Amino acid sequence: MRPNLPTFDELVNQKKEELLKDPEAMQEIERQLDEKHSKANKGKPYVN
Repeated sequence: MRPNLPTFDELVNQKKEELLKDPEAMQEIERQLDEKHSKANKGKPYVN
């Protein structure tokens, strides 16, 4: 019999909570998003 495995939603929420607690990871994600948006907007800054 297989053990109860977490659902995909549970895994996503768990990872999200871990990332929210890690400021360095959050800064890296923000940097990557800024880079992605600046390329898409041809150098114009992305304003959220």
